Amino acid sequence: MISPELNFNLFTSDLSHYFKNQVKVGLFGSGVGLSAVLGFSAAYACYYLISVAKKPILIAGGKKFHQFIKYQQYELITAPDGGQISLDWFDNDESASHPDQSMRPTVLLLPGLTGTSRESYILHMVQQSRDLGYRMMLANYLGRKGSEVRLKGVVVFSAGWDVFECTASLEKPLDRFLFNSYLTSCLQASVDRHRTILEKKYDIDHVMKAKTIREFDERFTSVMFGYPSNDDYYRDASPIHKIKSVQVPMLCLNAADDVFSPNHAFPVEAVKQNPNVALLITCHGGHIGFLEGLWPRQSTYMDRVFRQFTKAVFENGSSLDDLH
Repeated sequence: MISPELNFNLFTSDLSHYFKNQVKVGLFGSGVGLSAVLGFSAAYACYYLISVAKKPILIAGGKKFHQFIKYQQYELITAPDGGQISLDWFDNDESASHPDQSMRPTVLLLPGLTGTSRESYILHMVQQSRDLGYRMMLANYLGRKGSEVRLKGVVVFSAGWDVFECTASLEKPLDRFLFNSYLTSCLQASVDRHRTILEKKYDIDHVMKAKTIREFDERFTSVMFGYPSNDDYYRDASPIHKIKSVQVPMLCLNAADDVFSPNHAFPVEAVKQNPNVALLITCHGGHIGFLEGLWPRQSTYMDRVFRQFTKAVFENGSSLDDLH
């Protein structure tokens, strides 16, 4: 058994405490991790692979009622600081390749901004994991932590590597019209739903007048998380500064035409300096898209990368024990 060495931040201590004490995780190979920070507007589609996890068992006398509970409910964890972590599970009990639940590999997904288990790209990942015989857990939570979170590999899709460049790209006239204004209104709507609580500490009327994501972050996100300035928040929220700390296998997929993550800000040189990181760049694909064909309703290039890398990590991960 190889002890994981993670010198970068992943998950908060609250989530780590939950995994340590409530979701027992077994190790079958090297651990992994990824440094990333998620604010209200710095969203990264991150998919983390962990080994084996256990969860509460559901018992019901009728199959129909059992399925209703299983597919309509989710697990809600309240952290010591009052925050909440939502967990959606896909157990894959019909797995032929891993029938023993205690030994079934688990894929942990952390979606991007406002992502849920009903997003199409998430459902595609669920299907790929089902075909491979793996279990899947989706957590609507991302923070910081270290070595207690034991992972085997990481694959990241459409990361916004430099938040300064990401927001600048979205402020170009056409992109501001197509994306920025709409996303800002979505963020404002999420704040407005909790206005009665938030307005006790923040100037919500000022927040609701923001016209861009940058203005929203200046008036709310950076203030809420206690940053001296929005620049400090954006600097801390940019994964490009954390690549040097990654000590385990991490595959990153980005498209050169992603307006949310402009290609001139891809961390090419930083990746070259770290033997544990690989960056795969396509000419087209947009942001978490990578659609193919005239009628792109089936699996995408992103799905194939996810499937191949996940399977390789779980089944042949020992060959990656020492990448230096």
